[in-house]
Amino acid sequence: MSEAASTNYIPRLKKQYDESIKDKYLKSGKYGNAMQIPKLEKIVLSCSLKEALQSQKTLEAMASDLSQIAGQKVILRKSKKAISNFKLRENVNIGCSVTLRRQRMWDFLDRFISIACPQIRDFKGFPEKSFDGRGNYSCGLKEHTVFPEVDYDKVDKIRGFNITIGTSAVNDSEALELLKDLGFPFKRQGV
Repeated sequence: MSEAASTNYIPRLKKQYDESIKDKYLKSGKYGNAMQIPKLEKIVLSCSLKEALQSQKTLEAMASDLSQIAGQKVILRKSKKAISNFKLRENVNIGCSVTLRRQRMWDFLDRFISIACPQIRDFKGFPEKSFDGRGNYSCGLKEHTVFPEVDYDKVDKIRGFNITIGTSAVNDSEALELLKDLGFPFKRQGV
């Protein structure tokens, strides 16, 4: 892709946010200017595996799959302290994570909402109570194979990972409203 073509591309959800959601928030009167409007800042995908203590190849396989899902390289995470009950030593690779920002963040969220969530077995939506009190939302997936980037035939074991969506909202209700406007699949009330 040439530089000119890559700069003209705007992800679908980013375009929706810029064209309709921001205007809706400005017209509501709750925000004095456009800089106060809540927005997405980052999405963090993370995974930790206890099987990595026995075999680092399992962690490398999951890191490779997570890289394909995210579209960028993951960072391996090391244990911070030794815990003898878990047979865990200090500075051993135990997990991996990747932080998505800007265009990759919007592309991932769009793929997650429109492609991956409909693939989840018996999916009824994510709970609205998984906010941290500062406007960030976390949810977990039990199967990383719901993403089309992962080749199911090459997967040795189905594993899960966590997704954390960081927003600039000052409280959970603002972040919930933003994610609902973006089409995030929350559980319907009364279901």
